[in-house]
Amino acid sequence: MDRGRSSVVDARECDVVVIGAGPAGEVCAGRLAEGGLSVVLAERELVGGECSFYACMPSKALLRPAQALSEARRVAGAREAASGTIDVHAVLARRDEIVHGLSDDAQLPWLEERGIELLRGDAKIVGEREVRVGDELLKARLAVVLATGSSALIPPIPGLAESDPWTNREATTAAAIPTSLLVIGGGVVGVELAQAYASLGSQVTLVEAESRLIGGEEEFAADEVQRALEALGVEVVFAKVTGVRREDLEGRYVLDLADGRTLAGERLLVAVGRHPNTDGVGLETLGLPAGQPVHVDDDMTVPGHEWLYVVGDANGRVQLTHMGKYQARLAADRILGRPGKLLSDGRLSPRVIFTEPMVAAVGHTLASAREAGLLVRAVDRPFGANAGGSFVGHDAPGKARLVLDEERGLLVGATFTGVDVAESLHAATIAVVGEVPVERLRHAVPAFPTRSEVWLYLLEELN
Repeated sequence: MDRGRSSVVDARECDVVVIGAGPAGEVCAGRLAEGGLSVVLAERELVGGECSFYACMPSKALLRPAQALSEARRVAGAREAASGTIDVHAVLARRDEIVHGLSDDAQLPWLEERGIELLRGDAKIVGEREVRVGDELLKARLAVVLATGSSALIPPIPGLAESDPWTNREATTAAAIPTSLLVIGGGVVGVELAQAYASLGSQVTLVEAESRLIGGEEEFAADEVQRALEALGVEVVFAKVTGVRREDLEGRYVLDLADGRTLAGERLLVAVGRHPNTDGVGLETLGLPAGQPVHVDDDMTVPGHEWLYVVGDANGRVQLTHMGKYQARLAADRILGRPGKLLSDGRLSPRVIFTEPMVAAVGHTLASAREAGLLVRAVDRPFGANAGGSFVGHDAPGKARLVLDEERGLLVGATFTGVDVAESLHAATIAVVGEVPVERLRHAVPAFPTRSEVWLYLLEELN
């Protein structure tokens, strides 16, 4: 039989086939199985996906030790005990523990408990509701869910691809810390890994083609992150890379910049974005373009193919793990016959940059709100300027901003910077996504003495 052709004669039936066992695929498969459906989950690499093994989890493991040490040194009494230096070997060992030595064995019991069948191998759509995984052809009675994620983008800079650079995968799983590291890209991955490697002893140079870092966030957040990087010894360069050279695979990397300068380093990390993993999954069989984000409606279905769902990075809507999981829940519920409504998407997505200072934001920035035609104003407050700031993040930089839609009396954006501000974000997410009127928010009284009191002062300033 021709593997590229569909056939229902030798196909094995199930209710749903989920392609991709990253966070979105796992959540979707689990919800479907818990709803009583038979589910086959296909994965060619590790169950748990990029986030668990090569991105979110290991990068935070590399960042956290220096941040914990910095906080201890801000507290009198603890400061005197925190007199040593970071144990790099221990940091890497803990990172390896968090990613389970790049083994997904610990993920499998969760699937087994729910009766989800795992097929390992490349999966390809070969017809309507038909998926081939290796030698096996599956026929889905209800739906196929594509959750294949994304991979690091290698831009077409002359010499770059041939130079064998690091992507996030190599940087988050490296066995040793290089003496020097060049980073191309000043977005989330770039600034996080630049700070992580600098804190572990590498001399880091970060190159960003635009005029500032983390371009999608508030300018004050970008400024704070840049100052923190430079205080740690990171050289931040705003210039376009026009070429990459390397004498041999063991030699140093040399970057040619548009302004005529050159930069050299032992290792090179490329962190300029992601592209969806939609090549080789059979989209062309359905007349859909491969290698691009797959357009979906708000119910996560592909127009013209109501049986096909695409969730997570593969649909290109919001490249955030938690948003992929949210989309997966919506898709699963629709397949189960209890469709919900997409309320959080695009700018409404909460997002965190785990540098120090952290940047935690939801909704619009002041600039993006104005670009969207909203009549808005912003109020700002130092994040630690309250009683809670005496105990956490004492004297560390940080700022809170709320963006108010004056016509509707609603918050449309919030940004917090500072020490461990990620846990402060969910209240803002509820306010923005839930469209809670500011007049009602004034009655949500923050506890004393916590840093959440920043809400009290911000809302007072909105009067």
